[in-house]
Amino acid sequence: MEFSDGAIFMAPSPSTMHQRISGRLYVQFFNYMKSKDCEVFHAPFDVELQGERLEGTHIVIPDLLVICDKEGLKETKYVGAPELIIEILSPSNQAHDLVFKMNLYMQAGVKEYWIVNPMLHTIQAYQLDQDDQYRQNQVLKDRGTIKSAIFEGVNVDLEALFA
Repeated sequence: MEFSDGAIFMAPSPSTMHQRISGRLYVQFFNYMKSKDCEVFHAPFDVELQGERLEGTHIVIPDLLVICDKEGLKETKYVGAPELIIEILSPSNQAHDLVFKMNLYMQAGVKEYWIVNPMLHTIQAYQLDQDDQYRQNQVLKDRGTIKSAIFEGVNVDLEALFA
């Protein structure tokens, strides 16, 4: 369950494909972060979003997130804005992740947001611009390599991801 400004949202159980994609992305980010001061986490892990432009209480459970500011790490959650969040869509949560969560993450100051769509074999990558607005910097379908805008060296091959 997620909580946002007094409303509770139920998350569907993940599909087999969702779990495969999540695991593959986690391993890739985990291996990359071994030599960095950042850490990757996977669901279920609560994030209490906080940012200058964000009002109210918002607790989300992203599929994957990368944290570099470890001061926000608590015993059972992270408080703040992760550097990167990845959401993997399921048929029942598309609007929630594509509109509602994207807006929350942008207001909280999450620097990079990826939306993975297993049904269409696409990844959309967004990055905060100088006006603190998300701009889409990559969209790939079926094949190609998506590259993180903030973690140089993170390159995800779509064919391998969706295999």
